[in-house]
Amino acid sequence: MNFSAVIFDFGGVITSSPFEAFNRLEADRGLPRDAIRRINATNPDDNAWARFERAEIDASAFDAEFAGEAAALGLAIRGSDVISCLAGDVRPRMVAALDALKARGLTVGCITNNVRAGKGSAMVFDDARAGEIAAIMARFDHVIESSKAGVRKPDPRIYAMMCEALQIAPQACIYLDDLGVNCKPAAALGMAAIKVTGEAQALHDLRALLGLADTWPD
Repeated sequence: MNFSAVIFDFGGVITSSPFEAFNRLEADRGLPRDAIRRINATNPDDNAWARFERAEIDASAFDAEFAGEAAALGLAIRGSDVISCLAGDVRPRMVAALDALKARGLTVGCITNNVRAGKGSAMVFDDARAGEIAAIMARFDHVIESSKAGVRKPDPRIYAMMCEALQIAPQACIYLDDLGVNCKPAAALGMAAIKVTGEAQALHDLRALLGLADTWPD
């Protein structure tokens, strides 16, 4: 199959997963592991997190509403605590892959579920990191942010929006995301989906689909 575009999730793909930071916060607070994911998995299309990612509520409302949803499950954690964990660490080899893909003439896009918090697309809280993220975002030919588009993964519309913006058929796209639930609609549309569990695995699977040598990117 000849692919002409590679579309990336951001958090958990270009950067480390926020779930790692969630687990550290849970350990620090004496909460059950994956408690935050449990809260976010309850009523996943219309809970506070989903509405925050679609920019239907602001950070203040999310703080209180998330706390209420946590309390309903017997957990004590506020939305502001979650926001502080969202910015992951940049994975340099994934950034190198973006440059290598563009050098080979492929189009690169980004579909990210994010919120209006912090500085820039990756929700960081200091200027230096915001600048680093902005430089990465500038590499993409097109970016769709849930907090700006008003639609979030796994809604199939967001993948179709990217294909329309890039003027590329889904069958010509590879899609990478760290959540299987977000990979499924991409695959259903016709994209070749890669579920990312780590940097090395993501690059290995991407190389395999593109038919590139194990040393790429070098």
